[in-house]
Amino acid sequence: MSEKPCICMKHVSKSFGKKKVIEDVSLEVYSGEIFGMLGPSGAGKTTIVKMIAGIDEATNGTIDVLDTKMPSLHVMKRIGFMAQSDALYGELTALENLQFFASIYGLKGKKQKQRIDEVMELVNLTDHIKKTVNQYSGGMKRRLSLAVSLLHEPEVLILDEPTVGIDPLLRQAIWDELERIRQNGTTIVVTTHVMDEAEKCQRLAMIRDGRLIAVGSPEELKKRTNSQTIEQAFLHFGGARQ
Repeated sequence: MSEKPCICMKHVSKSFGKKKVIEDVSLEVYSGEIFGMLGPSGAGKTTIVKMIAGIDEATNGTIDVLDTKMPSLHVMKRIGFMAQSDALYGELTALENLQFFASIYGLKGKKQKQRIDEVMELVNLTDHIKKTVNQYSGGMKRRLSLAVSLLHEPEVLILDEPTVGIDPLLRQAIWDELERIRQNGTTIVVTTHVMDEAEKCQRLAMIRDGRLIAVGSPEELKKRTNSQTIEQAFLHFGGARQ
């Protein structure tokens, strides 16, 4: 992990009409780390990662990714993004979905086939590659969405609740793979409300009601609050509803 910021947010706020959903968030994500965003549903995690990915634009403040102000089409091509809802074509097979997204990323020929084989093996779906996505379970669709986000070997990987609906064994396998990807130099941002997943991150941002309430490694956050668990630390920093 490098101390060089790969993502830099400065005084970022986001409003939808008169409703402010993110308020004055400043944080840095270092190159080559798994950075977690921890908070309950509705805390603002999805809005933050969409702005980092360039899908949404901040109302106030600035976001730089890979030394470029977002949103930037050029940088978006260097980012892998997995949304909470699966952006897949149900009437197509998994292979056809992967071929379609690979072509968008500019992958062709042998390289395309190689990457499709690799990502499908990673998410343990090789045996189901010729099934239409409509035949997939919810968990299988999540795994296929992860495969799509990894196709072009992005420098920054953003995963919004990636393991929702996935069984515990496969969830562990996916986290093992994320750690391997991180060690190869990819910067990963992951949102979660699962406390044991938060423990697997190098650093965490705790988000509550659109505000950043704490940032640090899991061990630092527990030490600062004299807590045994991340959940206790979160509650200490203001995670409980008033």
